[in-house]
Amino acid sequence: MTAHAMDRREFAALALGAAGLTVFATPRPQVPQAPHADWTPLWNGKNLDGWTTWMQQPEPTSEVPGLTRDANGRYTEPIGPNRDPLKVFTVVPDVDGKPAIRISGEAFGELRSTRVLEDYHLRLQFKWGQKKWPPRDAPTRQRDSGLLYHVHASPGEGGRLWARSIELQIQEGDTGDLYAVGSAIAVRATTIPGTTPAEYIYDPSGPWTYFSQIAGQTGRCIKQSDAEHPSGEWNAVELVCLGQRCIHVVNGKVVMRLHGATRITGAVPTPVTSGAIILQSEGAEVFYRDVAMRSITAIPPEYAE
Repeated sequence: MTAHAMDRREFAALALGAAGLTVFATPRPQVPQAPHADWTPLWNGKNLDGWTTWMQQPEPTSEVPGLTRDANGRYTEPIGPNRDPLKVFTVVPDVDGKPAIRISGEAFGELRSTRVLEDYHLRLQFKWGQKKWPPRDAPTRQRDSGLLYHVHASPGEGGRLWARSIELQIQEGDTGDLYAVGSAIAVRATTIPGTTPAEYIYDPSGPWTYFSQIAGQTGRCIKQSDAEHPSGEWNAVELVCLGQRCIHVVNGKVVMRLHGATRITGAVPTPVTSGAIILQSEGAEVFYRDVAMRSITAIPPEYAE
């Protein structure tokens, strides 16, 4: 995830301060568990119907006929919406016995659901491929992607690469982290000693702290523990969102609880509890499969506090 600084209006509206703002948010009381709806596939396993694409300018090493370059060979315009000359987003009919979405990572961009989700339990599986691309192709660079949710901006809006949303990070060793992408959200967190600027880690007993991409901060909170399987193995990611509460789950383990996602583009910050989801292309080959959701009226009992 690449940070994007907040503009002055957003900073003034949110007023979080340079080190984050501790808040005293109280999650809604738990309500009795109601029967869940059946799981509904968000991907049909055959093609990318029900999803849209958007990509920024590719790296100069990529060849896109007809896309304008400057005198130094750098592209000056994005690939844009629903064009995929590099075949970044494709469907592979058989990956370990099942169809999968392949995201090559060659150009940074998004695969966005046309469906808007609210009060839901989402699940998917992912595994890393082998290919990495500039500018993140160094052997030591972690493979990176991400699941953006509560998306509340159009592709490329405001010159942003990543649409305003909340991110469940999918990156080698960091799967389950939070990035507040042009938005704000609260997590119980404590600072990591000795970090400058301060880094935060999810701590169920810590104070509620707002995260956002304000000046000098990335909007990141680190998940509680690393539950990701080794690269090349499939991982299960789940996301539970009910009202103002969200839960990040990796391979069956709750790694973060979040509260109060907030839209920060208006004169007054407002709650955001719904939106499309996005799977990121971010310089690394990754496969996704079994993408499905079900509507909920209560937190699933296995993930209730």
